[in-house]
Amino acid sequence: MIVSMGTSHTQGFEIERVEEHDGRTLVVPSADHGLRLEDGQAREVFFPRRSTAGPITFRIPAVTTLAKAAMPVDLRGQEPAATPAAAQDKTGAAMSGTRIGPEWVRVTPDAGWRGRDSMGEVVFRDRLWIFGGWFAAQEPGPRDVWSSADGREWTCVQPEAPWIHGDLPVSLVHRDRMWVMGGRKLPGTECSQRVWSSVDGVDWTLENDRAGWCPRVSAAYAVFKDRMWVLGGTESFYDHSPAMVKNDVWSSADGRDWRLETPQAGWSARAHAQAVVFNDRLWVMGGGLWHPEHVATHDIWSSADGVTWECVTPAAPWAPRLWFSAVVYRGCLWVLGGWSKEHGNFADVWFSRDGRHWEELTSPVAWTARHEHSAYVFKDRLWVAGGYAETLSSEVWSLTLPADWPAATP
Repeated sequence: MIVSMGTSHTQGFEIERVEEHDGRTLVVPSADHGLRLEDGQAREVFFPRRSTAGPITFRIPAVTTLAKAAMPVDLRGQEPAATPAAAQDKTGAAMSGTRIGPEWVRVTPDAGWRGRDSMGEVVFRDRLWIFGGWFAAQEPGPRDVWSSADGREWTCVQPEAPWIHGDLPVSLVHRDRMWVMGGRKLPGTECSQRVWSSVDGVDWTLENDRAGWCPRVSAAYAVFKDRMWVLGGTESFYDHSPAMVKNDVWSSADGRDWRLETPQAGWSARAHAQAVVFNDRLWVMGGGLWHPEHVATHDIWSSADGVTWECVTPAAPWAPRLWFSAVVYRGCLWVLGGWSKEHGNFADVWFSRDGRHWEELTSPVAWTARHEHSAYVFKDRLWVAGGYAETLSSEVWSLTLPADWPAATP
């Protein structure tokens, strides 16, 4: 949030949330700066941090020149003032703005498949696909495979696939095949290094029973330079100790022969991160450790070859998180939802044209806060399906941006 203090000084504050109290909107900073900001009627605008739960809906009343992120708004009813887009501070930490987007559409409240999180997801042959996932810690994980041409009507093409490690797997499309690898078997902690592929979701071929990388769950993954890439992850969902969590990088053209690109990438060992391909580079964002120590990150790294990594920013403006989704859409990186111990589930959506300068896209109607949902880019729309939103979800949402919608401007 940018706060204008008279005509000569403007100061930025990181915002944790906004709350409504007695008809007034109060802004909660992420740290106690020891300041008391008041509106024209001597009513306090900021107040100390305190915990809250659940989604928050708010409106800004007429108080003073106060704005969320880098989009100053005259709260007396005038139009937003134009300001330069996000900048980067001297530490390399990225700065941000906010943009109001269109409403998300709930395509279906119940896709037909049982509500779940942590599933594999791909877009393949002009259809959305999900497979596997998580129902409960002590319940066998699903091994079903579903697909849809429109996000509303879903078909179960395989009720019981041969792979058994369907929790937090790697899921890719490469050389006109769907791939599932790694992952965890439920209940328990057993992780996999098996590699499976399929052309139809019905019949699956075991391409490699023991890939070169060790068994792991919640690795980041992407297809880059006509090769499949597996990055980091952990050997145990419940043990994120240094011996278990990885920052190695592997690649393969066929799923059978794997090449170790680097045993230690520049980014710290982590699980629950996201990898994407953007501007002909491989990117790794966020993630961290879950148990026994909780560490969430929001650093962003990129590489031209998967071996040498550059830190694009050590601190993106979106909060540190695990179990989020990331995609590339309309020439931008996108980050959606997730979870951290400090915050719980997130419902935010962020985009960037360069990984340094980010804007938050806010929508009047959107999906509720959640983690380990599936995110897709399909038919020129953003999609969110399932995930853990206080309860396991089977709903599907989509967002259509206007054809002339501008990308973020550095």
